[in-house]
Amino acid sequence: MTSTEGRPLRLLVLVVVLAGLVLPILAGLWETARAAFGILPAIGAETVSVVPWRQLLSQPGFGTSLMLTLWTGFASTLLALLLAAGFAAAMHERFGPRDGARIIAPFLATPHAALAIGLAFLIAPSGWIARLLSPWATGWDLPPDIATVHDGMGLALILGLLVKEVPFFLLVILAALSQLPARRHLRAARALGYGRGVAWIKVLGPQVYPLIRLPVYVVLSFALSVVDMAIILGPSNPPVLSVAVTRWFLAADTTLILPASAAALVQSGVVILGIALWWGAERAIIGIGRVWIRRGGRGLSAEPGIMAAGGVTLLLMALGAAAIVALMLWSLAWRWSFPQPLPESWSLGAWMRPGAGWGAALGDTLAIGLAATALSLVLAVAWLEGEDRAHMPRARWAEAMIYLPLLVPQIAFLYGLNVAFLRLGLSGNMGAVIWAHALFVFPYVMIALSDPWRALDPKLLRAAAALGAGPARRLFAVKLPILLRPILTAAAIGFAVSVAQYLPTLFIGAGRVATLTTEAVTLSSGSDRRVTGVYAVLQAALPFAAYLAALTLPTLLQRNRAGLSGGVA
Repeated sequence: MTSTEGRPLRLLVLVVVLAGLVLPILAGLWETARAAFGILPAIGAETVSVVPWRQLLSQPGFGTSLMLTLWTGFASTLLALLLAAGFAAAMHERFGPRDGARIIAPFLATPHAALAIGLAFLIAPSGWIARLLSPWATGWDLPPDIATVHDGMGLALILGLLVKEVPFFLLVILAALSQLPARRHLRAARALGYGRGVAWIKVLGPQVYPLIRLPVYVVLSFALSVVDMAIILGPSNPPVLSVAVTRWFLAADTTLILPASAAALVQSGVVILGIALWWGAERAIIGIGRVWIRRGGRGLSAEPGIMAAGGVTLLLMALGAAAIVALMLWSLAWRWSFPQPLPESWSLGAWMRPGAGWGAALGDTLAIGLAATALSLVLAVAWLEGEDRAHMPRARWAEAMIYLPLLVPQIAFLYGLNVAFLRLGLSGNMGAVIWAHALFVFPYVMIALSDPWRALDPKLLRAAAALGAGPARRLFAVKLPILLRPILTAAAIGFAVSVAQYLPTLFIGAGRVATLTTEAVTLSSGSDRRVTGVYAVLQAALPFAAYLAALTLPTLLQRNRAGLSGGVA
């Protein structure tokens, strides 16, 4: 096999990724920027102007929205990172990455909107927690007048982000630890008299953080620009900036589109500024840390913090599990008056009316998710196979290109992308929505599949080549069967990402494509909790089913293959 054998395939994949992934984002940003400076012929705006920026600055609550965005984004990301690191320090010796992945899989699989709705059902003044504590502990016979959801400081939104982000950080930290001789380093540090917490901070922390820096930036970008969770849990008047921009884009008054476009660029600037500030804080902490490490300190002062982080993380996981249970309870409840701890009567009525809406939304969600995942999986396999055939190392610039959709705020380019699609006659149809979902599914599929693919023993491929197998046969007879479990896991992750997409469906679907996520977010604003619960349960169940299939199918296929081999023998 020559080094030039895979270059045509590699080049083809790069062209497809550039045309299908990077160019749509750039086109969307360009159209948004044009509207931000007064150019949107569809509404008669054809002159370059800074009027949209003046209108944006005069919008009521704009400054407050900006501050809320920075507060909730930084607070949730920093707390989530500290809690996950503390929990990993306290528990990593008891279970490895695979065990940890099994424990946190339910929280990773549950879409953001479904978990946020479950948390709202849990912590609302009339929520399950208040019902369990009333009236015996609180004296409440009626729901209290307390803003536990949509509070002005965004505490409910921070809590919701923590429930999602802590398990993700825990997963990437455990994966990073698996690449290091962590236990040997800890034993050496403990032998030198360092306490466990100080050993973690001084020895393992500086080695782990560079391996998880990019996921940290992705989480920070998401927290600074999240929309669906912010609509369900966040402040409402004024909301965080991403929600305000979404409202302006969708308002009946088309003159708000221009200041909304300016605000979308501000949202991008907030993310860039946030990552820059985080990077600057990293540099400062490195300088301070070097001085602290040189001073020596071997005390046990970090132990209480580690134990507290472990306890808070367990509490967050318990809240996440209770939120999922609350969704199921409400979807089956018929009468549930406050302060009864459980429904007084049960019914399947909300489930027995698929024609009322959830049946069509379920069908569209499945169709879009399966198509976007299949497209992304084929593209990822082609990318990695071309890399192998060309004997090319991992390209940093290519990885940066893959991460682009995860770092650029969705609200900053999706409206502009919809404008571009409208000009091409693509907006509002299923194909356009699948394409929009694939923009975000492909990076996750690529990230999940790349390490297992590159870890495949090359001796197996050389042996197959020695037996006369060509490149195609080596791919289909050796690589894909051996990597079946990682491939299905990557597909499950991609499908879960597609199910969770809210803004791509909302903007590119132009209101004509409804998924479980878009309907659940809409219903969460005050509809019947039983109907909302049905949509949220279905939204959460689809990723669970995908992960279950990824876990069980390889075992079943291998068992069938072994049975056939035994029968032939």
